[in-house]
Amino acid sequence: MTQANESQANQATSWLGLDGRTCAITGAGGGIGRATALAFAAAGARLVLLERDAATLATTAEQVAAASGQPAVALACDVSDHASVAAAAEKAERAAGRCQILVNNAGILRPGALASITLAEWNALMSVNLAGYFLCAQAFGRQMLAGSGGAIVHIASIAASEPQGASGAYSVSKAGVAMLSRLIALEWGPAVRSNVVSPGLVETPMSQAFYEVEGVRERRSAMTPAKRIGKPQDIADAILFLASERASFVTGQELMVDGGFSQMLMSLVPRPGY
Repeated sequence: MTQANESQANQATSWLGLDGRTCAITGAGGGIGRATALAFAAAGARLVLLERDAATLATTAEQVAAASGQPAVALACDVSDHASVAAAAEKAERAAGRCQILVNNAGILRPGALASITLAEWNALMSVNLAGYFLCAQAFGRQMLAGSGGAIVHIASIAASEPQGASGAYSVSKAGVAMLSRLIALEWGPAVRSNVVSPGLVETPMSQAFYEVEGVRERRSAMTPAKRIGKPQDIADAILFLASERASFVTGQELMVDGGFSQMLMSLVPRPGY
């Protein structure tokens, strides 16, 4: 990177006003979580990384330290377990100070039609994708409310507003995330801002298998005005904005980051003569 480019990058990150702010990220072991961690590190934030998988957590922590020169607080945490979340929040506060930004990102996807999935499978997905968001928002949000306030960004999905079949409770859980965020914005404002980023057609470890099938990448790309598949960095950039002071008057909102896919419905309808 040239000195000019480095200067421009520094100006861009300082413009966000995230330098020195304590940021907790769930599901930080890969994909969107890892890209978000690296983006916040580049903006000068103090990072608390939360992840159930110890190996991927360690990798993200190593990459953050290598990129920023500053160590992250890396904590093993199962977001679906109340005791695990409470312990992680307490350790994080001791190590990095009160949380000022929370990125609720941890999530799972399970196949299964509604007619056949079991209650145990339903509850397992809900416990991570929805209850886990509530537990983390409550534990880290209390630190914000007791301190100088903060911002929460929840990662939902375009499946929150467009039902995704054969995915068990996934759409229901993500729709719940969107409403949870709005309730937090209502009840905790003005101290805590709460917003949602809803990705669509993004290649992550969770969706990687889809793109390994011949022709899927091309077909999916053709279904977006952007004519490409999203990258974790695309989502991380949106998260940084909503977490930053540049979005200080934005709360209770949902930002679709899908390359325009959600605007394609009418263009997919046959219209002879047009």
